[in-house]
Amino acid sequence: MSTEHEVLETEEEALAEEKKESNTLRVIGWFSVGLAVAALGIFVGNELRSRYKFKRRTPYDFYANAGERHASEFGMGI
Repeated sequence: MSTEHEVLETEEEALAEEKKESNTLRVIGWFSVGLAVAALGIFVGNELRSRYKFKRRTPYDFYANAGERHASEFGMGI
């Protein structure tokens, strides 16, 4: 009688362990899907922003220093 009870306990422990592993893998899977969606969203957002900026450029954007806003050190004797 006690061996049957021990076998049932062992089977229950094995099922509980499988359920725990399955739940852990499910959490890891959903987390990785979430990271992939976030990375894809950042990539697509950056691409859309760069295309928007390209369409809104002005004639001054064709000059060499059009995008730079910091002071230049050339010709100052430094």
